Amino acid sequence: MITAVYPGSFDPITNGHLDIIKRSAKTFDKLIVAVLNNPNKTPMFDLEERVDLIRQSISDLNNVEIDCFSGLLIDYMQNKNVNVIIKGLRTISDFEYEFQMALMNRKLNKEIETLFMMTNSDYSYLSSSLVKEAFRFGGNIENLVPDIVIQKMKEKL
Repeated sequence: MITAVYPGSFDPITNGHLDIIKRSAKTFDKLIVAVLNNPNKTPMFDLEERVDLIRQSISDLNNVEIDCFSGLLIDYMQNKNVNVIIKGLRTISDFEYEFQMALMNRKLNKEIETLFMMTNSDYSYLSSSLVKEAFRFGGNIENLVPDIVIQKMKEKL
């Protein structure tokens, strides 16, 4: 059985994230969506809210687990006994950053493999930061995030 981890802050989860999750769930026996608790960031949604939004957005996927972590991803991977990381790529700049991270993870643990998945072209421009910014200024974010995210963002603001 092959398990992979898809890490991220998911603040909030977008349809681009969901695309990677659904495609990864088809590719691997089990997928763990690992939500990062980064103390250096001030998220719109706290950790429990982000986990809940993901859970509600992927309720139809039986082989996906949602978990949280802080600290080094490779430590989390080692604790879970998983050695495959999934990273979604939108742009060349994503690749440069993620490639550097993959090499560092590989240096810290030679058993870790990072697999890059190209985003669906419909979401190549999409990021959680852009969604939040558009929403704050009254932009329409339908078709960018699940409906539950829009509802929760309206409650927040």
